[in-house]
This record gives sequence, C-alpha cells and structure tokens, in this order.
Amino acid sequence: EPVVSLAEVLAENEELEKEARAVLGGSDHERCSYSQGAVKRQALYACGTCTPPGAEPAGICLACSYECHGTHRLFELYTKRNFRCDCGNSKFKNLQCKLLPEKGKVNAGNKYNDNFYGLYCTCKRPYPDPEDEIPDEMIQCIVCEDWFHGRHLGAVPPESGDFHEMVCQACMKHCHFLWAYASQFAGKANQEILNFPPLTKVNSLEDEGIVLNVEESEEQKKEIKKESGVEHQDTKEEKQTEQFNEPSTSSGYCRKCLQKFPVEIAKTTSESSFCKLKELQSKPFLKEDTATFWPSNWRSKLCTCEDCLKMYSDLEVQFLTDECDTVLAYENKGTSDQETERRDPLMDTLNSMNRVQQVELICEYNDLKTELTDYLRRFADEGTVVKREDIQHFFEEFQSRKRRRTNRMQYYCS
Repeated sequence: EPVVSLAEVLAENEELEKEARAVLGGSDHERCSYSQGAVKRQALYACGTCTPPGAEPAGICLACSYECHGTHRLFELYTKRNFRCDCGNSKFKNLQCKLLPEKGKVNAGNKYNDNFYGLYCTCKRPYPDPEDEIPDEMIQCIVCEDWFHGRHLGAVPPESGDFHEMVCQACMKHCHFLWAYASQFAGKANQEILNFPPLTKVNSLEDEGIVLNVEESEEQKKEIKKESGVEHQDTKEEKQTEQFNEPSTSSGYCRKCLQKFPVEIAKTTSESSFCKLKELQSKPFLKEDTATFWPSNWRSKLCTCEDCLKMYSDLEVQFLTDECDTVLAYENKGTSDQETERRDPLMDTLNSMNRVQQVELICEYNDLKTELTDYLRRFADEGTVVKREDIQHFFEEFQSRKRRRTNRMQYYCS
C-alpha cells in the first residue's frame, strides 16, 4: 500500500483547490449561463456523448455539465470568451436542458474549433495523449484560444517562464500588426527568440510607449507627418493635429520653441490623436514564422487611435485592448468571489449558540485538539506511519473518555 505524508496530502489538496478556484471560480455551478447571453469569459465543456465527431460542435456551461451531462463523456475546454451555452439547443438531438429548457435553436455568435471534439494543437491530438511519450506543457493562445504543445509553436517557450500570454504562429500571421510591437513591448522572451537588438532611445515617453528624437531634421518631421496622416490643410485641422504640428496660438509656444522642446508639447497631446503603431512601424522590426510571448501589461501598450480601433474590429480582435479579458483577470475574480463567500463552519455554529453552549463547545474543541496532537506526536517521535485504524482507535478512545466524564457529573437543584 503506498505511503504518503500528511504534508504531501495537504499540499496536493491545496493545489487541486487552487486549480478549481482558478478555472471554475468565475463561473456559476448552479445556474445555466444562457440567460446572460454571450458571457465575456466562462468555463466551458464539450460533450463527446451528445456531440461526437461528425456532429455539429457545441459547448456547455459549468452548471449544465453537472446537471445535464453528469454521466457523459466531457471534454474540459478551460475558458473561452464571448460564448453562449448550447446545452439543449438544436445541436443536441435527444437532450433538453434541465435548467433552461426554452432556448434558441443556435447561437450564431459562438465560435468553435477542434477543441470541441477533444483535439488540440496543430497536431490535432487529444490531451492527455496516450500515444505521446514526450512530456510537454500545453499553452493556450490568447487570440484563437486553442492549446498548443510547446514544441509545436515554432519557437521554444522561454525557459525562465517570463511571459504572461502567448500568440500562436497562425494568429501572428492574422494579427500581423503585432510584429511591430513584439520587439518593443514583449520583453526578453521575444528578444531571445527573434534576436532583436537592444532598442536605443534618445528621448522617450515611457508612460505612452512613444519614442521621439529631439534632433530630427525638418525633412524627417515632414516624413513623419506624412506617414502619420497629419497634414496642414486648414486652420481647424491644425488645432486638432498631433504633437508634430504647430500648436495653436493659445498654447503659448512659437515654432522655434516647438522645435526646441518637442517632448514637452507631446506630453500635452491626446493619445487618441497619435498612432503608436505607425511610429513603431517606421522603425526596423522582424517578422518570423513563430509564436510570440508577452508580459502581463502588454495590452495596455497597444494603440487605441481611431484607425487602430477600426483595424482591431475588422480583424475581430477588439478584446486585445481589454485587460479584463485575460484569463488571469478571470481567475482572480473567481478566487476573490470564492474567498468572499467562503465561511468558517465552526464560527457559524458558534454564532447560533447561547453563551453557555459556546463555552462548552470551545472547551471540547480544545480538549480534542490537545489529545489529538499528543497522540500524533508519538508517531512522529517513533517515525511510524499513521494508519486509518490508528485514527479510528483514537476517536473511539476519545468518545469513551468523554462518556466516562459525563457519567460522573452530578446535578443539584437549589
């Protein structure tokens, strides 16, 4: 019979609880999420019993996985964004949702991939894969939300683990604009993979992620204006243009001062009127057929000018500018909600008792704690293993001693 220490049991239990809180904590295990519409992010499952390969793919929420598919073969999909529960709709031929029977036939906004059939990565294999003997961690792409083996990403993930999110090869081709950011904001992870030279900054607005050169010539400034779509066409446009344009007369700066102190003017310019992406694209950067790895704050560095927002919409990646979209934000919310709801059963019991009962319970608890500690200390001193029968024997003896103490009590009436 295998032997484990109490510390190992507690550590394993804590790790399992942590994983459960992370994945399930942000989802409701009692109510179907269908009524919420396309949930921003939730734990999802696919049912291999109801929707096998060859049938239409479908996803079900956490509550339906318990109530409607408890005995079925389920694929855990971890979390996915903007998804509405399919349980019981037209994709399920012989099943009606027990929690919300009245549902639409299909959810047109849902997106599906091979994960819904229990297949992952570019190799389209199950996880865990009984035929794969190579130990390899799987990483989720934050764009397509598929899971990939580290060895199938076109680049080995940084050994230091110094990254927060990953964008796979296919999604880097789809979101080609990200290459301009990769060497600037993706930290050491991408610099090691792509061999980016260190960036030299003359003057930088670190809080805005914008790099400005004080010594630029007039020709360079005109070129930047042209690339940024900034032109002097009329007086109204001049008042609304970026920091490279001449300021309005109310600003108190003349052209000569603007040339001398461009950084000071740039600090007063609205972020929405300047395109960070075009500024980065004007500098040399590399494109490789690899996945990229990103730090925790990289989404806040993406440009949010009008043109870039339209580009995100056209590419259907608007969520990249939302830091609350991250899996970490979902996990933190679930952990926080569970800690708020978690209550100490002992304190709940004490609060329901009167003063005399509270004192008696506390005394009994302290007696149990003291005797159990002394009992287990003998095993620790002797280096022997605590077995199930040892624990049973302790509680039998404890109950016997308690009965003897109770029987000896005498009650008097005054």
